Amino acid sequence: MKKIIAILMALVMVLAFAACSKAPVDDEPATEAETVADEVVSEEASEDAVAGDTVAQTLVAEFKALAATETDAQAIADKLAASAAVSAIGPATMPVEEGFLTGFDNAEIKGFEAGVMFAPMIGTIPFVGYVFSLADGADVDAFVKGLEDNANLRWNICTEAEEMAAVAEGNFVFFVMAPASLDA
Repeated sequence: MKKIIAILMALVMVLAFAACSKAPVDDEPATEAETVADEVVSEEASEDAVAGDTVAQTLVAEFKALAATETDAQAIADKLAASAAVSAIGPATMPVEEGFLTGFDNAEIKGFEAGVMFAPMIGTIPFVGYVFSLADGADVDAFVKGLEDNANLRWNICTEAEEMAAVAEGNFVFFVMAPASLDA
């Protein structure tokens, strides 16, 4: 029985190491259809982003525009999740409550009235975004600083986000950890 358990544990370790390894390089040239599809996606993304912008910078710009017109954290998060900047990973949105949130290690995030997280369904992509709505009169700057101080770019298994951004517009706060680009 001990041998079977030892073999199973060894197998699990080998599979875990394989999951964290880099994908093999594909030496086959892309087909014309793949190239055209990639160009269409690139053109759509460039409509929303200035050349050289990262994923986080693009989303911050979009957040600022949305926060000026929207009155609901969920609506802002839904529109950011549908952005061309992150459409390749298909993030889903879900409301969050005060407490332990993805990306913040063992720190409880408190002090918001409503919060919405958006992240990809595939857990190995180092991307997570939040839109928080704070009460009138709340110390927005302190809330943003708390997010920045407690964030861990390496929260995700086998991967690490390359950048973090935290900004406020009125009573809305946007926080994102992401790779610089989502290109394959």
